[in-house]
Amino acid sequence: MFGGTSEERDVSIASAAQIIPALRGLGHEVFAVDTAAGRLPAAAERRLLAAGVAPQPPSDEEIARVRGSALTLSSATFDIREVDVVFLALHGGAGEDGRLQAMLDLAGLAYTGSDHTSSAAAMDKDLSKRLFRAAGVPTPDWLMVPAGAPADASAVGAALGWPVVVKPNQQGSTVGLSVVREPAQLLSAIEQARLYGAEIMLERFVAGREFTVGILEGVALPVGEIITPGEVFDYQSKYQVGGANEIFPADLAATEAAQLQRYALQVHAALKLGVYSRADFRRDADGGFWCLEVNSLPGMTATSLLPQAARAAGIGFPELLERICRSAIRPR
Repeated sequence: MFGGTSEERDVSIASAAQIIPALRGLGHEVFAVDTAAGRLPAAAERRLLAAGVAPQPPSDEEIARVRGSALTLSSATFDIREVDVVFLALHGGAGEDGRLQAMLDLAGLAYTGSDHTSSAAAMDKDLSKRLFRAAGVPTPDWLMVPAGAPADASAVGAALGWPVVVKPNQQGSTVGLSVVREPAQLLSAIEQARLYGAEIMLERFVAGREFTVGILEGVALPVGEIITPGEVFDYQSKYQVGGANEIFPADLAATEAAQLQRYALQVHAALKLGVYSRADFRRDADGGFWCLEVNSLPGMTATSLLPQAARAAGIGFPELLERICRSAIRPR
């Protein structure tokens, strides 16, 4: 299952374009299902999976066109109750926030990723950070701007300092994210973030090196470092070829890499996540590590971080997918 109607639709399609041929290459029978349009006939599947990730998330008009195509594409039906496992290649929205997982649980279907409660917790950045702190993992200070409420720039500066990161509370891929350097920019950044969600998080900006740690079947994979052309690992840097330099394993002292891996395992456990996840960190000028967020369904595109981390551990992409699938079939 992939596609959907979230702002990360293109990313999901790009993940599916890697996953589907790899699973077929392993000898599995794979049905391609766009959750916005239904099961795809072969020709429609080829056309959709050939598309890359655009420089910007899809617009509301583009999503509306996808919904309008559903009756055309859904003509190829099948009984989902007969499948062994549903591989979730969805990112953002209902595909990652626990709603779809709850439906699959009710239907008694095995699926990859985490269950509905863990998925919902990981998608909610505010809740996640509270759990990080409860687990003893450092995370940058933050404030929440409730739906429709104004933000007092002087109070924000006093609490967090400048710059601050402004982002929707339940979005991925840095969609709607801005780095605000002065009070005069705050209101417009909040308005931009509100295009993608009602609740807005204001977070202390941690300047420094960026790292990521994948978890697979209870084991922390090698630490990776992300070197970006700008201040943040934004949508373009993540999904455009040459957008960022990603190094696995990261150039870190063994003690520092081990600390990051411990933190990643701690936040994975705190959120009660499933077979795999990926946690993102910043290292400040004093050498302290700060957990930014955890992804319950990490990307599986050609440039995605989890497959790179697995490869650094000697796990090829087909083997990674096979292990994820087989683990999902085990009783939950």
